[in-house]
Amino acid sequence: MKIEQIYTGCLAQGAYYIESEGEAAIVDPLREVKPYIKKATEDGAKIKYIFETHFHADFVSGHVTLAKETGAEIIYGPTAKPSFDAIIATDGQEFRLGKLTIKVLHTPGHTMESSTFLLKDENGKDHAIFSGDTLFLGDVGRPDLAQKAAHMTQEELAGTLYESLRNKIMPLADDVIVYPAHGAGSACGKNMMKETVDTLGNQKKMNYALRANMTKDEFIAEVTEGLLPPPQYFPLNVKMNKEGYEDIDTVLKRGTHALSPDAFEVAANETGAVVLDVRHQDDFAKGHVPRSIFIGLDGSFAPWVGALIADVEQPILLVVPEGKEQETVTRLSRVGFDHTLGYLKGGIEAWKAAGKEFDTVPNVNAEQFKTMVDKGVPVFDVRKESEYNAEHVVNANLTPLDYLNDHLAEFPEKETFYIHCAGGYRSMIASSILKSRGIHNLVDVSGGFAEIKNAGIPVTDYVCPSTIK
Repeated sequence: MKIEQIYTGCLAQGAYYIESEGEAAIVDPLREVKPYIKKATEDGAKIKYIFETHFHADFVSGHVTLAKETGAEIIYGPTAKPSFDAIIATDGQEFRLGKLTIKVLHTPGHTMESSTFLLKDENGKDHAIFSGDTLFLGDVGRPDLAQKAAHMTQEELAGTLYESLRNKIMPLADDVIVYPAHGAGSACGKNMMKETVDTLGNQKKMNYALRANMTKDEFIAEVTEGLLPPPQYFPLNVKMNKEGYEDIDTVLKRGTHALSPDAFEVAANETGAVVLDVRHQDDFAKGHVPRSIFIGLDGSFAPWVGALIADVEQPILLVVPEGKEQETVTRLSRVGFDHTLGYLKGGIEAWKAAGKEFDTVPNVNAEQFKTMVDKGVPVFDVRKESEYNAEHVVNANLTPLDYLNDHLAEFPEKETFYIHCAGGYRSMIASSILKSRGIHNLVDVSGGFAEIKNAGIPVTDYVCPSTIK
């Protein structure tokens, strides 16, 4: 028996490769499927099954392509209604994989088709669960994503999830290994641990949602408390996962088309494409195509693209570091952004050499910022509300990056203001968005809040809730 977790940090997502006696199964594969096929080939195995725990919202799964390329059967739990051929398993149905058995446990609540796959070893002993978004480490899946499709409130979905956990998951033995679909950083939950594998016994001790004496009403209240609105691209990814999508090789071929500065400019003007710059924030600050949006590859790239560009049908033109073209298009496709039209050949240097206009982002370090704070300049903090509440610059305004468009009217029209985040990544994204909206009287604080504290700039942990917008 071989089990391998294939964890993708950018998406905080775990896919799984299971192999026994020359037969392999993949659980919740990513869009690019060649790595799975390569693993099976190296093991001398044939991919027999593709198990999907549910219709994912935060990424586009590779199930359709993988089935096409390997002949493997796609398996969903009860009530799933995909637009392509798949086995819709019954609750308790078992599938043989070499000497192993994989049993379907229908665990609705996150979504109504959500299922957990119980792996039994060659002796029939329960070994592990692949819990999808039903059970995370330290948390459970948010119960608000499927309200429209299920015609249920988030409270009703939470109550359903409570029953699933109590009746299907918690009765399992403490030594059963938990392999979740996501870890800390995913928007599919709110309180996940940094670890990506654990035992069910430890989760019964550590996970608030698995308290033995917890009532259903307590569960519903705690699971639904503090849920932020899901990113706008989530339902679009669900649609792609349910109905199918374009082959990734076609997406890659189109997206990695090199464009000269002149052709790039024409394409931007004629298609209404977003110019997406994925270089490091320091490079973007020194020079970029006017009105381009910065979201760097070095951060949580794909989730921020999904949250801020939102429409997966939006055409995109890329400015990328040399050699990163295919990686960028691949990572965009993971969250359904398949309409990349090409990239700027030669990068920003070629753009400048062609005599094209370029823009910059003025910035200061923390020591320089301290001088300005002493003068009472406007300060805008684009971190999450929870980060702001924990500690923030005295008198700073909270304008979370996720909801920046809701705060545009709060930025001064003429007075220079300063913008920061935790480390400099999110504030540069915010700066690029503001500049694309015609707001140029800003200065980015390099290094973010960590450097701000080190510089001795006054901070506070007090916030009046009525002042948070």
